[in-house]
Amino acid sequence: MNPILIRAAACVMLCSSLALAQDTKIPGTPVPPHGHTAPVAATVTEAVTVLLGFKNSGVTGVVRFSQQTDGSVKVVVNVSGLTPNAQHAIHIHEFGDVSSDDGMSTGSHYNPDNHPHGKPGDEKAHAGDFGNLSADARGNATLELTTTSISVAGERNPVIGRSIIVHDKPDDFGQPVGNAGGRIAGGVIGVAKAK
Repeated sequence: MNPILIRAAACVMLCSSLALAQDTKIPGTPVPPHGHTAPVAATVTEAVTVLLGFKNSGVTGVVRFSQQTDGSVKVVVNVSGLTPNAQHAIHIHEFGDVSSDDGMSTGSHYNPDNHPHGKPGDEKAHAGDFGNLSADARGNATLELTTTSISVAGERNPVIGRSIIVHDKPDDFGQPVGNAGGRIAGGVIGVAKAK
């Protein structure tokens, strides 16, 4: 059989299925104003943040989140442009609004459980408490951690749409938010392509 005809038939069947699925009401699915059902989204298991410096700080980086099968989230951070041989606090903040030049539009630490500020691994800490980045002599830092205090897009403290903030100073883990100084870089946590 002609391969072009096979592809064309498959395309017609797929398009028909998609059109039918959009017009079929799935129980529990909200109906948008135009009357069609919303497409069913796949489960989001990967997220990414691209960090850009505030006030020309020169700090840049990428933070990746990966939902694990045991419910934990693996977080991998790579940042450059930091003060060499220094520590810098890193946290999830409550809003994904990085529109201000000082990062203050991101709000405070992401703390949906209303816990005191703490270190990663503490039984009770802010969901967004990631501790400190340790910059090398070139101002580069990496951090890997696994946490159960958040989810990528699940029921437990989802992070999609929040922000990551890198601070000027180290987190001393004091109350209420660790005395970490100004915000030198930030970015919004968005959905990443699944691996």
